[in-house]
Amino acid sequence: MRKIIMLLCLLLFLTAAYSYPQSIQAYTAPLTADEQHVLEQSLSIHEIDREIARIESQQNETERSISELSEQLEGKNEQIKDIREQAGARLRAYYMGEREDLLAALLSVGSLRDFISVLDYYELIMDRDRTVLNNYKTEYADLKKTKTKLESVSAELTQIKTNLQLQRNRVAALQEQVDTTLGHSTDPEKLMAMIEELTKYWENIGLYEVRRYFRALSTAMSDFSDFLDDHKDSLVSEKGGYRLEVREEDINAFLRDKNERLQDVSFEFGQDKIIVHGSREGLRLEVEGHYTVENEPENSITFHVDRLFINGFELPDTTRKELEEDFDLGFYPKKIVPFVEATEVDIAQGTLTVKLKLSF
Repeated sequence: MRKIIMLLCLLLFLTAAYSYPQSIQAYTAPLTADEQHVLEQSLSIHEIDREIARIESQQNETERSISELSEQLEGKNEQIKDIREQAGARLRAYYMGEREDLLAALLSVGSLRDFISVLDYYELIMDRDRTVLNNYKTEYADLKKTKTKLESVSAELTQIKTNLQLQRNRVAALQEQVDTTLGHSTDPEKLMAMIEELTKYWENIGLYEVRRYFRALSTAMSDFSDFLDDHKDSLVSEKGGYRLEVREEDINAFLRDKNERLQDVSFEFGQDKIIVHGSREGLRLEVEGHYTVENEPENSITFHVDRLFINGFELPDTTRKELEEDFDLGFYPKKIVPFVEATEVDIAQGTLTVKLKLSF
């Protein structure tokens, strides 16, 4: 029975997967400029709402962390009071001469046996003193660390709240524009139906498929060192290092060989930009971006998503940022040649060039 239910669920999903692309294709062309614009705005509203939900979740987690850290700080303050008193007593004993009296007693004993007994007692006291003082130092250092972490997390929460308010303002402004467009439309019901259909398509198919594309690209790029195994002539030695030249046709062949999912994906190197095209079962993906050299947390050639289109509709910066954070489309020179690091990246027509310097 369970297998039958799972099979029915799968059939329902596949039915939705094929019906949504067909229905969206019915109105993606031709669209008026106003229709195109309002559909993009509605898609942006949906995506920024998703970002708001993510930020709110992050805010809740951060507030929980602050609460936990505050409790830890309060507990450490209580613990350190007792340890501070003990440490103070030890220090007063030294300054007031009590330890010198004990040492004098040690030197005045009349037999070796008594001397050893007093010495053992003296060492025991000294060890206890050191333990108390070291405990105080350790607890005080932990207290300072907890306080610093609490201040850092509190500052992060302030930034999160600012970002949350910013995104809410964006949604409100976009929603007002969409409402205005609907109010001036000659056929608001049709336009509203298009907005709902596009939103459903994105929720059920679009976002899932886009993430699958990015996941496949990320997995392939993580094996970029394999690229040189097939294209050794791409790495050219020059004074002080190397020059890596990646040709458009070579990277496309490499990606398609790495993952069947990328058979319909192509990289296009233009002047200072890269355009990635993909098309599958009614979904058309276009990503425009560029590479930069980054040195933190390690030397890398990092890909940045500048523009993102799904079936001709542009998605907002929140979606681009999310995909950048979740999927790494860059590569790491030290994984190609262990003793080099990238210093410059250049994108020209048909070629990506990376300059590498020796780094021992």
